[in-house]
Amino acid sequence: MENENVKQEKWYQSMTVKMVLLGVMGVMLLIPLVMIDQLIKERSKNAYAARIEIGKMWTAPQVITGPVLNVPGSKTISEDGKYVTTTLHILPESLKVEGVIKPEKRYRGIYETVVYDSDLKMSGSFLIAGNESMSDYNWQWDKAYITLGVSDNKGIRDEVKLSFGKAVIAAQPGAGQTDLFDNGISFPVAASPATEGGLNGDFSLDLGLKGSGSLTFAPVGKTTDVSLTSTWDAPSFTGTFLPTKRDVTDKGFAAQWSVTHLNRSFPQVWTGKNYTPSADAFGVDLIIQADHYTKSERSVKYGILFIVLTFFVLIIIELRSEQRIHIFYYLLVSLALILFFSLLTALSEQIGFNPAYLISSAATIGLLAIFFRSLLKNGWLVLVISGMLTVLYVFLFVLLALKDYAFLAGNIGLFVLLAVLMLVSAKYRLFKE
Repeated sequence: MENENVKQEKWYQSMTVKMVLLGVMGVMLLIPLVMIDQLIKERSKNAYAARIEIGKMWTAPQVITGPVLNVPGSKTISEDGKYVTTTLHILPESLKVEGVIKPEKRYRGIYETVVYDSDLKMSGSFLIAGNESMSDYNWQWDKAYITLGVSDNKGIRDEVKLSFGKAVIAAQPGAGQTDLFDNGISFPVAASPATEGGLNGDFSLDLGLKGSGSLTFAPVGKTTDVSLTSTWDAPSFTGTFLPTKRDVTDKGFAAQWSVTHLNRSFPQVWTGKNYTPSADAFGVDLIIQADHYTKSERSVKYGILFIVLTFFVLIIIELRSEQRIHIFYYLLVSLALILFFSLLTALSEQIGFNPAYLISSAATIGLLAIFFRSLLKNGWLVLVISGMLTVLYVFLFVLLALKDYAFLAGNIGLFVLLAVLMLVSAKYRLFKE
């Protein structure tokens, strides 16, 4: 009877059984990790909604289309006088844009977004030759007007005047028609192409424009050249065309685009609503690079790795010493490691990711060091565990900071770590039984 009790006790205390129980516990601990991951995503959605709200109050992302010369036309379709109308749209022969973007961070509560003020200088020329009698419409050149599409008129900062030929024309609100865009400003340029100069000529205008998030341009010129500079150091070039030249430094960026009419999906002249130039728009997004929610979400993915490696170190301690650690203490250690990710997210909303990571990791390592000091009564074991956790947290921080090379560095680091664990387990023959 006594031998049976001894066998039962040995079975209950078997390391194999404990490892099975720890494996089950590890799977169960995925639940709180997933819950924290969902919490981070929810907070990230709240931040995105706050950015949209700030953008609406400041100004929405801006899309600039134009200038475009528009000529109303009509034609009779029946003997009783019925007629139809349309608008002739003539794009500029050349368009040059030079812009300076001045970014600024705005906050709603703990959430931040990027808004900007910009100074744009636009110039180019129109050429009417060959389009005077396009199709069988009667074109009303005396009612011609130039429009500039601005996706959110609320962002127009100052009075806008168009220099066209020898005339200087003040802007009027509204796009005149909705064939090309819904919002914008217009400039009446009534003239006849038959007169000297006519509607041919150079144009220029200065536009002060506010916006949020992004600034893009439709390539309406037969040749379109756009040059943008800014002090923002995290641009994301977006749209149909990428810059031909760009320079991004810690002090800001400079970018240049060059697009011809052969690159785009719409012609130089058409009537009605047949094309949407803004679909080919290009420009820049002013992004908050790898914000703290993105980093926190990435860090949670390594949570189970922290737990497994800590379990492995504790198992080695048990096998190499006479001390035994109850499985309940494994659970407490796991919960402390999991709480790190929630603490990191909460602190990063207030003080930024890097300080939050330093405080959260130091607090977690300190808590576990004190716990193991009282549990194991052995200083060198506490140093081993604390050192292992410090290496893990430093490794994770490096992965989060590497951006483009994080996946490569992570795989190399994990491979080296696995190699170390295999060598340690083989050298000390941990599992002899």
